[in-house]
Amino acid sequence: MEQLNYILKRTLQIIPVLFFVTILIFVMMRLIPGDPASVMLGDKATPELLKQVQARMGLDKPYLVQYLIFLRNLLSFDFGNSLLYVVPVSQLLAKRIVVTLTLTIMAAIFVIVISFPLGYLAGRKKDRLPDQIIRTSALVALSMPQFWLGILCLLLFGLKLRWFPVGGWGSDWGEHLRSLVLPAFTEALATSALMIRNLRNNVVDVARSDYVDFARSKGLKESVVRSRHIVRNALISTVTLLALRIGGMLGGAVIIETVFALPGVGSLMVQSVFSRDYSVVQAVVFMFASLVLVVNLITDVSYSFLDPRVKLE
Repeated sequence: MEQLNYILKRTLQIIPVLFFVTILIFVMMRLIPGDPASVMLGDKATPELLKQVQARMGLDKPYLVQYLIFLRNLLSFDFGNSLLYVVPVSQLLAKRIVVTLTLTIMAAIFVIVISFPLGYLAGRKKDRLPDQIIRTSALVALSMPQFWLGILCLLLFGLKLRWFPVGGWGSDWGEHLRSLVLPAFTEALATSALMIRNLRNNVVDVARSDYVDFARSKGLKESVVRSRHIVRNALISTVTLLALRIGGMLGGAVIIETVFALPGVGSLMVQSVFSRDYSVVQAVVFMFASLVLVVNLITDVSYSFLDPRVKLE
């Protein structure tokens, strides 16, 4: 019951945040020089034709009126039509969001598989050879730009070894997952490096704690001490970092999808910004903001499972 009340309260707190996001999206898009009508018609359009197209798109109305129309449509989940693709935005996003979400989920799985064992091993082997190797590797991975690492992966595993496709999305789920291995690994590497360093430091600090020594003095098995006292307490701040990085990975999909030619939401947003496709950009940013807020809510709730001392209020 306590968790349900907390979820309801946090859900209500999300509403004003999303309202502020709608204002920010609307204002930032209008600050970009040009508008959809001028981009669509080009530089040689006559002023009369430009005004006609602007009136047909509703761009001749005051900004306040345009925002209220945008907000009214948003409340009814009507994102309008894309000016670039000439289809409903909801239909366009339904196809693209699958790519971006699948990429993010696969990257998160890579992060967990890489960082959790290596971070724990580095913490348990503090200042020894495994710890030094893992920390140095994490520092190297953290210093490499994503686009450069993506190009290296394409050249090595795509063109030279031909293990994975160099781009595209494929036609079935087998090809979809195979085409996402390189992009997901590229996106996960920097986050894995951060997670390894964070988890390693947490394990070192927790292993020195008095309650860990007390647990051993009671005669508990080392496996129980590791799982119940060291790992669970070390994961609390690591889970927070992972949640923050998942939001970053959603935004980082713009670079990854461009490098690997994936038809996701990130590449769609880049094209829409250049073409001043207001409806698409507003819908994409609003959707990303909603996903990040939901991930943060799930992270906060997970604290009570990792540490029973944490109370949800």
